[in-house]
Amino acid sequence: MVAQPAGFSPQVLRRLTELETALGSAIRGKSEVVRLSLVCLLARGHLLLEDVPGVGKTTLAQALARSVSCRFHRLQFTSDMLPSDVLGVTIYNAHAEAFEFKPGPIFSNFLLADEINRTTPKTQSALLEAMNEGQVTIDGRCHPLPRPFMVIATQNPVEHHGTYPLPESQLDRFLMRLRIGYPDAASERLIVRNSERPLSETVASGLVADDVLQLQDAVHRIAVEEVLVDYMLAIVEKTRNHESLALGVSPRGSQALYRAVQALALLEGREYAIPDDVKRLAGPLFAHRVVINTRTTLVPRRSDVGERIIEEILSQIDVPL
Repeated sequence: MVAQPAGFSPQVLRRLTELETALGSAIRGKSEVVRLSLVCLLARGHLLLEDVPGVGKTTLAQALARSVSCRFHRLQFTSDMLPSDVLGVTIYNAHAEAFEFKPGPIFSNFLLADEINRTTPKTQSALLEAMNEGQVTIDGRCHPLPRPFMVIATQNPVEHHGTYPLPESQLDRFLMRLRIGYPDAASERLIVRNSERPLSETVASGLVADDVLQLQDAVHRIAVEEVLVDYMLAIVEKTRNHESLALGVSPRGSQALYRAVQALALLEGREYAIPDDVKRLAGPLFAHRVVINTRTTLVPRRSDVGERIIEEILSQIDVPL
């Protein structure tokens, strides 16, 4: 339940509560994943869902995107996809005797990039400007994207044939990476019982684009004390000097944590952030941004290793009172 901090619209916060409940109906038994997905949305971030096949990555992405009355597009990434298939293309209109730009799927509020690591680096790079600046540049012309804009990408970590690992520059543009995991027995029973229920029935929400923008603006009004900022920066600095890490968290990652902490405080019904918000979010926000030394593991991108190192760093830094 989202409480009502002073100064925030009770109607919009009520709808946000309804949205969280609706998402929980679509993804059974994963309340923490649902809440962190909403944190990502409110913090103006992009979400990477990485897990084994069949646990509900695409279902969660579709539920989150369809829960708001905005433009949504699902794009299945494949090895033969071109950047123009994502961004759009400029063609010549013989009747108007002029070139016209035909927008691609990225010109939507929510873009579901399904199995993003199945496309080539050339096509993956087409998303970089859009995810960072909310615009795309084609043939020298800048085209702004609609607001809100969010990329929700999925990938399977256990499938290596026909995949292209996401580079650090791409991973750094995802505010958060989440794993869903297998449901417990009771939740899986409900999933089986309701497998024929259409997704559109479970994620109905009264939120529209303006409501999301209002909530995103409200996030910036959440107070963050200087001692808490010092705590965040101490964690970031430790990642840059850790012996097991070849690459630490970037300043973009620091900014992401700050926004996410504010968003989580809003969802928890507080007007201020607390140290527990930082501890709760550090793993999902930082583990995919760090690069592991090859001497630490034979697989430098092993995400579980990154998560363990972030947990180790958190245990070594004093929590502000």
